[in-house]
Amino acid sequence: MTAVLDSVVTEPDSSRLHRLRHHNTTVWVTMLLASVASLVASFVLSIDALALAKDPHADLGCNINAVISCGTVGTSWQASLLGFPNAFLGLVFEPAVITLAVASLGGVRFPRWFMFSAQAIYTIALLFAYWLFEQAMFEIGALCPWCLLVTLATTLVFFELAYVNIRDDNLFLPRRVQAALTAFVRSNLDVMLVTAWLLVLVLAVVLKYGDALFA
Repeated sequence: MTAVLDSVVTEPDSSRLHRLRHHNTTVWVTMLLASVASLVASFVLSIDALALAKDPHADLGCNINAVISCGTVGTSWQASLLGFPNAFLGLVFEPAVITLAVASLGGVRFPRWFMFSAQAIYTIALLFAYWLFEQAMFEIGALCPWCLLVTLATTLVFFELAYVNIRDDNLFLPRRVQAALTAFVRSNLDVMLVTAWLLVLVLAVVLKYGDALFA
């Protein structure tokens, strides 16, 4: 008994963090929280879209300055690429992700084909989110805080979903590729990758807009 207690007390923090990161609950809770955040952002953006449809010059709460301006982004053609506000897509798809996360927390194990399909669909969602981010940064010239939250949440959900599908061998990959990716996520390199990626995005925004962000 003493030996067990000693092993718990002396367990390195890195080992505990490693187990926490790879615990099934951690993965699905992260995905759940991110998708809920994205759903909230989509709901707010949908309300703003309706307000802008009535009055393109409506004073939205997140119209802070020339750079941080939901109105500028919301009245662009990119904000309604499919003929309706992009935010409506979040209202449709985020509940599906929430359902997936909650069911998985409850012990449901979905078929391999289902998880592969979810990854493929969410990859399209990720590409769409980053296309919108690129358009806001370099074409529209303004940023929407709620849109940025959607981009962040979409990134986190994508990486967590990818982690699950790599771990569970759901992606129908060649064996050598599967083995390499499994080693990649087991070494926590995926966490380092997404952290570095998000830091690069923040740096890109700061370098492009600088003091104008706070004007």
